[in-house]
Amino acid sequence: MISAAKTNKSPRGFSLLEIVIVLAIIAVILGSAIGLMVFSSDERVLRNTSGEIELLAKRARTIAILHQTPYALEFREGIVRLLPLAQAGLAEKKFSRHRVTEANPETSNVAENRQLVLKDGVELFIRRWNSDQWYDTRKQSVHVWRFDPDGLCEPITIRLTLDQSSSEDTFHPLTATSILEKKQLEVR
Repeated sequence: MISAAKTNKSPRGFSLLEIVIVLAIIAVILGSAIGLMVFSSDERVLRNTSGEIELLAKRARTIAILHQTPYALEFREGIVRLLPLAQAGLAEKKFSRHRVTEANPETSNVAENRQLVLKDGVELFIRRWNSDQWYDTRKQSVHVWRFDPDGLCEPITIRLTLDQSSSEDTFHPLTATSILEKKQLEVR
């Protein structure tokens, strides 16, 4: 008589080939997840920067209406600044001197410290209304986006690029908000 104990063999472990295959599958999954995280971090930076520019535009419009004075967003290399239109576009030395000697302290404090410093690698391009040309903000150039006391502003499009990702926003002339409900993000 053959006992049942002889037919039940002790359970075998995994073979080396099975372990190598499982580890290879895990490596492929982790590699693709890391790749997605790198692209999503670029897109997150662009989305945050775009949102901060939109917030500055809304502030500029609101302040211009409240103070009945034209305000502007000034685009310089690496910086987007909110300030009175009279100060926008001035040379850096003239700007700091003019801000200190501002005659009306109520309006000078409104725009103080209202600036966005672009993260390293983020490039900003501007397309004016009814134009196909993109203007670069890298080469010591200054671009001014005006907000009038009646609440109107020029409709512009802003393109932000970071490495292989880019974002484009077109702003409405009445509300200074992005016209597109979903911001365009594309990977080149």
